[in-house]
Amino acid sequence: MSTSQGSHRAGRRAATLPAYERPSTEAPPTAPAVAAPAVAAPAFADGPVVPGQGGTGSRATARRAARRRKASGPAVGGGGLRRLVPQALVVAFLAGGTSAFVANDKAVRLSVDGTPRTLHTFADDVEELLAHEGLTVGAHDIVAPAPGEALANGDEIVVRYGRPVALTLDGQRRQVWTTARTVEGALRQLGVRAEGAYLSASRSAPISRQGLALDVRTERTVTFLADGRERTVRTNAATVREALAEAGITLAGQDTTSVPGGTFPRDGQTVTVLRITGSRQVREEVVPYAVERVRDPGLFAGTESVERQGVAGVRRVTYSVRTVNGVRQKPRRTGEEIVREPVSRRVRIGTRPLPTSVSGADGLDWGALAACESGGRPNAVDPSGTYGGLYQFDPGTWRSLGGSGVAQNAPAAEQTYRAKKLYVSRGASPWPHCGRRLYR
Repeated sequence: MSTSQGSHRAGRRAATLPAYERPSTEAPPTAPAVAAPAVAAPAFADGPVVPGQGGTGSRATARRAARRRKASGPAVGGGGLRRLVPQALVVAFLAGGTSAFVANDKAVRLSVDGTPRTLHTFADDVEELLAHEGLTVGAHDIVAPAPGEALANGDEIVVRYGRPVALTLDGQRRQVWTTARTVEGALRQLGVRAEGAYLSASRSAPISRQGLALDVRTERTVTFLADGRERTVRTNAATVREALAEAGITLAGQDTTSVPGGTFPRDGQTVTVLRITGSRQVREEVVPYAVERVRDPGLFAGTESVERQGVAGVRRVTYSVRTVNGVRQKPRRTGEEIVREPVSRRVRIGTRPLPTSVSGADGLDWGALAACESGGRPNAVDPSGTYGGLYQFDPGTWRSLGGSGVAQNAPAAEQTYRAKKLYVSRGASPWPHCGRRLYR
């Protein structure tokens, strides 16, 4: 190799050497200015932004700059070192901040009413995430995990909104809540047996946040007893009348059922069909007359006088007669009309005080006679029921003396007065056994 060639090669090698290996005759190079790394906010992006993958602000750049400073140590003058130290500190601070920024960013999966999406968030817990997303939940909504749970990268959050359902189940209406989005899902969630049931909305019908009204009639077993036969049907009918038609039973004329046809048929219920035939009967009946009692001061007290005899009236009564399943029922009155009005009986009742004495009979011992005849009891009646009172009057004799009714129902003073009248007209003969007691 010639001297010129050696010099040429040495020159090229010297040009490619780093600064700290170049001949000391060259001036030390000026340290390049270090640019701050560009950091992009990763929130709500499709994926996290990872710093350090290219650009002058990456961690690799910072490490290369640090190695150059360490390798060139004594060869760099005091002024160059003062320029490199602040720049290295800025690079380290920005690299550390970028790492913290990336560490707080979380990629989570949020599903709202079955619609999922992936997002990035700096929220610390579920409640903060929902607030950032503008999602408000209530007592009937479901959030999993719970709003107070902390968030971590990769978590899945599920939100299901409650929907009101005005449910009428087998005739019973009530308000319920469900997080299902379809009628079929709501039935499963509420535990409603829907096989063979009538639904007012299709199973695939959606349930909006505003809810819906749903009528469900489950399939039931109903037994009908008709014409001596028993028929059992499975039905989701709304009324007994509809279930009867499904059983192939018809009603004619006055036929009916043991329960009202418009009622809801219960599971296991037995309904009897009543075959009814009816007829009408008209009867004439007696209308009893009333009794008018008029006080008359011209008659002695205890005396009654019939002023007008009573006459019974007549009325025509209509009855409905029914035969139920061949058995005649008790007639039921359906109407009436008066054919002849009754005439009341008028009776005058005496109010004039009775005299206390009867000439020719006052001095006798009427107490002794009463004691002998009746034991002194005004209401006494003999065993035959014919004679009564203190002095054992028979009804004919009592009325002939002006008395009314029977003697045993009259006051004691009236009985004694009329006994004195009897004595004046007939003596002691009406009392053949006890009459002699009058003279003691």
